[in-house]
Amino acid sequence: MSAAWIPVLCLGVCLLLPEPAGSEGAVPIAITCFTRGLDIRKEKADVLCPGDCPLEELSVFGNIVYASVSSICGAAIHRGVIGNSGGPVRIYSLPGRENYSSVVANGIQSQTLSRWSASFTVTKGRSGTQEATGRAVSTARPATGKRLKKTPEKKAGNKDCKADIAFLIDGSFNIGQRRFNLQKNFVGKVALMLGIGTEGPHVGLVQASEHPKIEFYLKNFTSAKDVLFAIKEVGFRGGNSNTGKALKHTAQKFFTADTGVRKGIPKVVVVFIDGWPSDDIEEAGIVAREFGVNVFIVSVAKPIPEELGMVQDVAFVDKAVCRNNGFFSYHMPNWFGTTKYVKPLVQKLCAHEQMMCSKTCYNSVNIAFLIDGSSSVGDSNFRLMLEFVSNIAKTFEISDIGAKIAAVQFTYDQRTEFSFTDYSTKENVLAVIRNIRYMSGGTATGDAISFTVRNVFGPMRDSPNKNFLVIVTDGQSYDDVRGPAAAAHDAGITIFSVGVAWAPLDDLKDMASKPKESHAFFTREFTGLEPIVSDVIRGICRDFLESQQ
Repeated sequence: MSAAWIPVLCLGVCLLLPEPAGSEGAVPIAITCFTRGLDIRKEKADVLCPGDCPLEELSVFGNIVYASVSSICGAAIHRGVIGNSGGPVRIYSLPGRENYSSVVANGIQSQTLSRWSASFTVTKGRSGTQEATGRAVSTARPATGKRLKKTPEKKAGNKDCKADIAFLIDGSFNIGQRRFNLQKNFVGKVALMLGIGTEGPHVGLVQASEHPKIEFYLKNFTSAKDVLFAIKEVGFRGGNSNTGKALKHTAQKFFTADTGVRKGIPKVVVVFIDGWPSDDIEEAGIVAREFGVNVFIVSVAKPIPEELGMVQDVAFVDKAVCRNNGFFSYHMPNWFGTTKYVKPLVQKLCAHEQMMCSKTCYNSVNIAFLIDGSSSVGDSNFRLMLEFVSNIAKTFEISDIGAKIAAVQFTYDQRTEFSFTDYSTKENVLAVIRNIRYMSGGTATGDAISFTVRNVFGPMRDSPNKNFLVIVTDGQSYDDVRGPAAAAHDAGITIFSVGVAWAPLDDLKDMASKPKESHAFFTREFTGLEPIVSDVIRGICRDFLESQQ
C-alpha cells in the first residue's frame, strides 16, 4: 500500500509530509511542558503533552513554523493543535530559517527570533491504541533505562549582578571569519560567568557590519545554556565596521519594554571593536547617554602608527564611552588567550553602582515621607495625605538597586511605618502605604525631622542615591523646626515641605531647602494636594539633575 500524505502547513505553497508508517498503533512519547523541539531528535514523532502547562512560562518562537528551541507543547497550544488540557501532538522537524515571527494566539505570545539552525511544526497527533507510557522527555538525551531528573526550574541567576546587557559584536570584514569565531567564544565565556538568570543579568546580541542586526533580545533567553547556543548559531555578516550606526540602532531599538528591558536595572551595551570603526561613533555615544545606556568599549588590536591615518577619529573610545574615566574602556591585545580577560570584564559589568549613565531621578533617589498624624487632620483627610504620598511614590522605579521609599508618621511621638530597606518592589511599597494606621495626637515636627534623619537616613549613609525628605503637615509645630531642618540640609537631605489648612508659611519655608519658593507648597484644602504631586516630582528630578552636574 502506498504511503498516505498529509498537508502540514501552507505558506504560499502547501507543504505535504508523509504519514509515518504504522502510525495508527504508535505510542506517543510523554514529554513535559518545557520539552523543546531540539530535544526530540527525530524527523517526525508522536508526543503526548501534559495538561495545565503554565502559558506565561512557555518559550515559543515563531508562528506555524517554530524555532527548535521552542517548547513543543507551547507551540501546539499556540497553533491550536491542543488546548491547555494537553493531548497528543505530532512534531515534524524542518530546516532552520532566517526569521521567526511574533504572534499572539490561544493565550500565548510567541517571540521573534532572527535566526535559528532548525525548526519544527506541529499537527494533531494520535494517542495510539495503547496508553502512553514512560517518563516525560525533558532533555535532549535519548531515553535510557535510568530515571530522568525532573525538569529544572528556571534559574534565578546571580542576583548581585542585575543588568540588562547588549553585546555589540564586530561582524565586519575587518575582523574576518576566524577572529569573528574567537570573538563569539569570548562573549560566550563572559555570558557564562555573568550568571544569567531570571533575577540576574539578561543579555542580548547585536552584530555590527554594513547594517546592524539584532540577533536576539533580552527577553529571548534567560538561561546561560540557551544564550551560549544562540551565540554559537550567529553567522558572520561581513561588510564595513559601521560601529557607530550599530550603537545608535542598539540604543534606540534594543532597550524597550517590549524587548525585555526591566525597570530600575542598569542598561549596558558592550561594544567590541577589532581595530577601528568605519563611521562616526561619537554621536552614537551621545544618543546612548540620552537613552540612559552605559556604553563599554572593548577594543582589540589597536591600530598601529602607520594605520592611524585611516582612523576617522583616534580618540573614538573616549568619545563613545559612558564616562571618560577609564572604567568604561577595556583593551585586549588580540583574540588569542583571552580567558584571563573574562573575569575583570564581568566584574565591571556587575558594578551597578558605577553605571553612571543609567542613573536618573526615577531610579537613583531615596525619598522619605514625614506624614502628620495629629488630631486636627482627621481620618478621612489622613487618607488623602496617604493618596498624595502614593501618587509620588508610584512614579519612581523602586527596586533593591533603584529608588527607595520610606515613611514616618508623627504626632508628639514618631513611628517608622517602613524603612528604605524593608520593601524593594513598587507593589509592596504602595500596599503598605495604603495600610498605614492613623495615630492622632499633637504636632512636634522638629523632633520628627531629627528622628527621621537619625533613624531612617542614618543607615543609608553609604547609599549612592540622592536623599529627599517630603514633609506633609496641616498645622503649626509645637517645637522648633529650623534647627532640625538645618541639620538635615547639612546631612545632604533635600527637603520639600507641603502644608495644608493651618500650616504656617513661615514653618514651611524654614523647613524647605533653597530656593524656598520651589521647595515649599501650600494648599487650603486636603483635596488640593493632588495638583502638588507633579510639582514635587518635577522638583526632585530637577534637584537630582543639578546634583549630577
